[in-house]
Amino acid sequence: MIFCALLFLSGILLIQQLSALPDNRWLVAIGLAALLLAWRRYWRGLLVIAGTLWAIAVAESRLADRLPENLAGLELPISGVIADLPEQDERQARFDFLVEQAPQALPSKLRLSWYQPEAKLKAGQHWRFSVRLKPPHGSLNPGGFDYQRWLFTENIGATGSVRNYPLAELVAEDAPWRNLQVIRQRISDRLAAAMPDSSLIKALTIGDGSGISQAQWDVFRKTGTLHLMVISGSHIGLIASAAYFLVLKFWAWTGLLRYSPPTVAALAAIVIGIAYAMLAGFTIPCQRAVVMLLVYMLAIIRQRHLRPLHTLATALFAVLIYDPLAVLSSGFWLSFAAVALIVYRLSGRLHPANYWQQAWQINWATALGLSPLLLGFFQQVSLCAPFANFIAIPIIGLLVVPLALVAVALLFLLPDVAILLLMALDYVLQAFVWLMTQMAALPVASVNLAQPSWSALLFAGLGVLLLLAPRGMPNRWLGLFLLVPLAINKPEKPNDGEWQLTLLDVGQGLAVAVQTANHWLIYDTGGKFSAKNDSGLTVLLPFLHWHGVDKVDTLMVSHGDNDHIGGAASLLQAMPVSEIFTSVPQQLSDYQASACRAGQSWFWDGVRFTVLSPGSAPMASDNDKSCVLKIDNNHASVLLTGDIERQAEMALVSSYGEALRADILLAPHHGSKTSSSTSFLQAVKPTTVLIPAGYRNPFGHPHAKVLRRYHDHGANWLNTADSGAIIVTSEPNGVSVQTWRQIAGKYWQVE
Repeated sequence: MIFCALLFLSGILLIQQLSALPDNRWLVAIGLAALLLAWRRYWRGLLVIAGTLWAIAVAESRLADRLPENLAGLELPISGVIADLPEQDERQARFDFLVEQAPQALPSKLRLSWYQPEAKLKAGQHWRFSVRLKPPHGSLNPGGFDYQRWLFTENIGATGSVRNYPLAELVAEDAPWRNLQVIRQRISDRLAAAMPDSSLIKALTIGDGSGISQAQWDVFRKTGTLHLMVISGSHIGLIASAAYFLVLKFWAWTGLLRYSPPTVAALAAIVIGIAYAMLAGFTIPCQRAVVMLLVYMLAIIRQRHLRPLHTLATALFAVLIYDPLAVLSSGFWLSFAAVALIVYRLSGRLHPANYWQQAWQINWATALGLSPLLLGFFQQVSLCAPFANFIAIPIIGLLVVPLALVAVALLFLLPDVAILLLMALDYVLQAFVWLMTQMAALPVASVNLAQPSWSALLFAGLGVLLLLAPRGMPNRWLGLFLLVPLAINKPEKPNDGEWQLTLLDVGQGLAVAVQTANHWLIYDTGGKFSAKNDSGLTVLLPFLHWHGVDKVDTLMVSHGDNDHIGGAASLLQAMPVSEIFTSVPQQLSDYQASACRAGQSWFWDGVRFTVLSPGSAPMASDNDKSCVLKIDNNHASVLLTGDIERQAEMALVSSYGEALRADILLAPHHGSKTSSSTSFLQAVKPTTVLIPAGYRNPFGHPHAKVLRRYHDHGANWLNTADSGAIIVTSEPNGVSVQTWRQIAGKYWQVE
């Protein structure tokens, strides 16, 4: 069973590595291979092909349910129902929407934003909107979150915004308890009314973590307790086990023995476990836990003995059949790996440990065993996780979660009693968060390492298995040496005298990272979109962690527009920066920023950095006051221009003339029609122009006339909206240009 599940998984994984799904010729070839294997009765090979075909079928179905290009940007009237708990603040709301009526064939599920919504949105409400939609799209960067992949796995066929005119109309409030999402909404409303700050309670009872602050998420991540703050398989296992034990004792006490107490207790555990999982949104860890719960409890009912790994394999099969695209989620791998590690560490031992010994072994075994995966997914691993979880699991799993669920039930029966219980739990959670915050503040709480190679991850996995092997295994300590490649992994860097520039994909904004042999410069930091979402947090820091960077030498913020400075605070708070230059030092006064001025220059590792603007001449607009930086190593150069427009361009041409010559030009002002003047392009003579523009941005950047101008001057151009991050590397013979979509693009990112 275990081997069969892994073969089915391997077939699914094979498809997820492709940049395009197999066409009909390949499908015919796969079909012929399946017939040959069936003729030879090689059933294991058929499992691989079955996984492959199932993954293709589901992927094709998801891709077919996307917004057609001809409907992108149009305003369309639609009606339908809010599918899940909305994320709403004073500025905007985001929610999933199930389309019921539309004038055109639209995807069945949309992800909508509504700025300044006129009402409090709730799951289950029926609305009539006018919306403007676009196909699924997301930023694509090294180390960054693949938003388009997330939309694909969630079966969201388009994103868009609610228009102000015609006015949105609430068609009907859903009747109470009509569906699961309405139940979750009712519980959320009761919790909010009973306790204004109930974000942690909501996360632990209904799986709604939208109210948890970014600072709290960082604390849980650094202490390795993140899995406890969302409803995971362990929560479901604990609640189901508690239900089994209580019902078993109660049924035996009643003396009603027509049905055996274990049978009744097992049925009760199944019902409560499934109910809790559905309350959490039935995420992948919940799916795994429910299947394992069903198998275990049915074995109790039928009085059968089970092997733990066979149960895990059954859960793996069930999850993959239900949704083969689950393999694209980090939660899938972490959930199944954690259970496999626990089984590997504890099962089949001749002398089972007591409860506290087992708890400690589980904590350190999962912390060690999951560290390669955590580094592979997030480039971060918690060193204090075994100790933090040893404290956190009893508090959260055995105390807070059961009592929180009791409090939720009492909200509908005895609300006054429920409020008292919630207040007591709030004090416990406040103390818990304080303790975790102190642990997260320790210098050795967590470490960030560069993105490991596949070979380093493979060796580390073997090392973990050796270290966690039973005591009878000789030379277990040799597993430490297999972890060494993971710890000393260093990414490639430019040679002395060379540089590498990465224009990051931050949507309608700008963020550039420049690396020399021993230094890093960040030029602009993208925009800030909300208190929890800015490009510094979601793009820059993951990119730097992916490269194993722990310090930035220079940050240069060209000017004060949000799409250039918005991510600076997140970067500066998370990572030390030696020097800061900007044309708006007053906006970064808390960080001792200096003004950028023409004539400033420095050398790093044989590479010259020169500030060309702003000079002494007054400029009419803030855009024209942008810091302009030239990077040069005598055989390859790049000109970073911020948002300068014609006035600043003319001043640069007048001051520097042919000295402006650069191989790579960062398009001024995102390729707007007010920039990239003919005389400026004649002076720079770029071979390649890099355009930082958002996908289908409302400003129409880059302008068609500007693109023609680039073409007329013999320059190729690349746009981050199409290419994702753009990587330019200086070489002895010039420069090489690659896009992240070329390097890491997958089939779900096809536009």
